Amino acid sequence: MAATFLPTTKFPPPWLLLSSERPFPVHLSFQLPNFINTNGPIYSTSKFRPLQALMSSSSLKNVAESNFEGSTLREICNGRVPEHILRRTEEIGFVAPTDVQRQALPVLFSGRDCVLHAQTGSGKTLTYLLLIFSVINAHKSAVQALIVVPTRELGMQVTKVARMLAAKPAASEDGLNSYVVMALLDGGLLRRHKTWLKADPPEILVATVGSLCQMVERQFLDLGSLNVLVIDEVDFMFSSSKQVSSLKKLLTSYSSFSNRQTIFASASIPQHRHFLQDCIQQKWTKNTVIHIHINSTQPMPSCLLHRFVTCEKNKKHQTLLTLLLTDIPQSAIIFVSEQSEKSKKAGKIPPTTLMIDFLKASYGGCSDVILLEEDVNYNLRASSLSEVRQGGCYLIVATDIVARGIDLPETTHIYNFDLPRCAIDYLHRAGRTGRKPFSEEKCVVTNLITSEERFVLQKFENELLFICEEVAV
Repeated sequence: MAATFLPTTKFPPPWLLLSSERPFPVHLSFQLPNFINTNGPIYSTSKFRPLQALMSSSSLKNVAESNFEGSTLREICNGRVPEHILRRTEEIGFVAPTDVQRQALPVLFSGRDCVLHAQTGSGKTLTYLLLIFSVINAHKSAVQALIVVPTRELGMQVTKVARMLAAKPAASEDGLNSYVVMALLDGGLLRRHKTWLKADPPEILVATVGSLCQMVERQFLDLGSLNVLVIDEVDFMFSSSKQVSSLKKLLTSYSSFSNRQTIFASASIPQHRHFLQDCIQQKWTKNTVIHIHINSTQPMPSCLLHRFVTCEKNKKHQTLLTLLLTDIPQSAIIFVSEQSEKSKKAGKIPPTTLMIDFLKASYGGCSDVILLEEDVNYNLRASSLSEVRQGGCYLIVATDIVARGIDLPETTHIYNFDLPRCAIDYLHRAGRTGRKPFSEEKCVVTNLITSEERFVLQKFENELLFICEEVAV
C-alpha cells in the first residue's frame, strides 16, 4: 500500500520554509504500518523564505513513499549495499526489515543527515551499519566511518556486529574486498592501536569519545577522509559531563559537518525539536537534517508487561526472592542503584555487593550470578558478557552501565530493585528485554517500590505512556 502523506498545517509544508531567525529541520513521524504522519515543527508565520539547501517537497515525498517498497532487506538495499555484505546479512539471519530499517534506510541512502529515534531493540545498529557499508571504499586505506559510543560494553557489541557483517560469506568468491573494523575502547594509549592507525587505518572505527579524542589530539588518527559519523546513544552522551565537551570537539573541530553524513541515534531524545535546532545552529549537521521518529506514540515495545510490588524498604530483598521463586526466570537482570559518594566515604558495603551476597546465599535458580557495574574491571565485565551471550540461564545484577544499548535477546525479566532516576532511564532499563525481532513473547518488567515511591512510578507511566499493574506477593 502506498504511503499517505499527511501535512499537519494549512500553511506551506514546513520543510520548504524557514523562519527569519533560524532554520527548521524536517520531522518525519511514522505511525506503522500503513501510513506516514508528518509532524512539522512549530514555526512563526510572520516571515518565511525558501530554504534552498533543503530537498524539494516532491523529492522528499518520493523518499518517504519509497520507505514502503521492498519486503526484504535485500530489496531495500539492492544496488546500494555490496552483494557480499547482503549475503552475509542473510546468513546471519537478517532477512525481513524491522520498522526502523524499512523507514530509515531509504532516507539514509539519499545522503541526508539524520536523527534516528526509535525504540530499544528496534534494529538501529544494523540500520546505520548497512548505510556505512554502502558508502565506504575497501580500496582506500583511511578511516571512512566512525561510530562513537558512550560505553565500552556497547562498543564491543557494535564492533562484533560490524565484524560479523564484514566477514566473507560462506559461499564467497575469491578476491572479494574485505573491510577492517577496529575498536578503540581501551583508553586510546595502547601501542598496537597507534601503530595500526598510522600504518594501515581501518575503514570502520568504533570508539569511545575519550579514546578517540586522545588519538586525534596526539595526531595518531586522521579524520580527513571521514564519510559517515554515527553518534549512538546521543542523548546520554550530551547529558554526560565527562563526554559532552569532547563530543562537541569531534562534531565541530575534528571533522566538518559539510564533508560527512552525520547520524544521531537513540531510543530517547528529550526535547527533540530543540535538539534539532542545536544540530543546525551549532553546525553539528547540515540544515537538511531529518528527524525520523518511529512509532512516536509508543516509546516502549508492546511486548513488555509492566508491574509493581509495594513493600517496606527493609523487606525488599525477601520480596525479590519471592518473585524470583514464583517467576522462575531463565534469564533476568536485576537493576540496583549505584553507591553514592557519601556511602563510599562512610565505608558502607555497596548495594550491588549486598545483592550478590544475598542471592548466592538464598537463591538457587541460576548456577551463577553475574555482577556488572563500573567498578568491576573492564576485562572481567567483557568476559562476563561473553559468557552470557553463549546462552543458558543467567542472572545479572547491574547498575545503569548495562541499561544503554547492551543487546541480550534472551533476557525475559527485568527487576528494578531500585527505581531509576528518571523516565528515560526506566525506558532504557526496560529495553534490555523484549529484544527479539518479530517475537510475540511477553517479557516482564517488575518494580519493587515503597508506598512513598508510587507517585514516581506514576510519573514514569505518564511520560512513557504505559500502564503498570500492581501484583501481590
